[in-house]
Amino acid sequence: MSKTLGITGATGLVGTQLKKQAQAAGWNVVEYSRNPSGSQRSFAAEVPLDLAGVDVMVNLAGESIMGLWTPSKKQRILQSRVQATRRVVDALLASPNSPKVLVNASAIGFYGEPGDQEVDETSPSGSGFLAEVTTAWEAETQRAEAAGIRVALVRIGMVLAREGGAAKLMRPAFKLGLGGKLGSGQQWMSAIHVADVAGILLAAASQESYRGPINAVLPEPVTNAEFTRLAGQVVHRPAILPAPEFAIRLALGELSVLLLGSLRVKPKKTQALGYIYQFPTLSGALADVF
Repeated sequence: MSKTLGITGATGLVGTQLKKQAQAAGWNVVEYSRNPSGSQRSFAAEVPLDLAGVDVMVNLAGESIMGLWTPSKKQRILQSRVQATRRVVDALLASPNSPKVLVNASAIGFYGEPGDQEVDETSPSGSGFLAEVTTAWEAETQRAEAAGIRVALVRIGMVLAREGGAAKLMRPAFKLGLGGKLGSGQQWMSAIHVADVAGILLAAASQESYRGPINAVLPEPVTNAEFTRLAGQVVHRPAILPAPEFAIRLALGELSVLLLGSLRVKPKKTQALGYIYQFPTLSGALADVF
């Protein structure tokens, strides 16, 4: 008999890909939405969360981090993740028949800005806004773990996809030959194809060995300069016009940390668990996306 996967944030970039892969693998999928339609279940704050028949919950809910980080935007980014996770955990603990597996999204922002230092799932949290958000986000799952629920925290890197995310913003510039390194170009980037984000989430839903933090990034991080070179190569255009650091900071404010911050993240646990990447190299991921 097929199992049922509950997904919050199912209509987002990652959620859509996860639903597709889960259904192809034989799962029944229940979507949760704040404005449900059709067969979707409600995720509205005022409505009790209905987990009937669900075997595994995957929580992807949260305000997009894109957009200028005004004080109110930062508060929404934090509170949306904390409150959504708290709602899911409360529902998991409310009934003995609730799912015994929670796969909760997180982000590699957990590690802060370690510069050239390589980090993996055993590394401590860093500092900065995104590190504070992810630390609080992950902390909400501790009650579930204490109650005997298997919890997997999937720390997602820069997501590459045709349909959206960073690649959608970069593609036009590279195709016009306007792509270039950002700032010094020496900052490390830890990206991943959206198909592999969904693949890791689905593996975590399916396999008992997936517990605790799991990095969803490509096996090898690259510098921004190398990322730029490969992207230009894929679209057969030169990538020679750099964007000065001061201009990026002026245009994006605090959000510029997403482009200028250095995160050299390794998926050591992911690989040790035996996950097989659909797109194991950046060049392969970019070729598919661009």
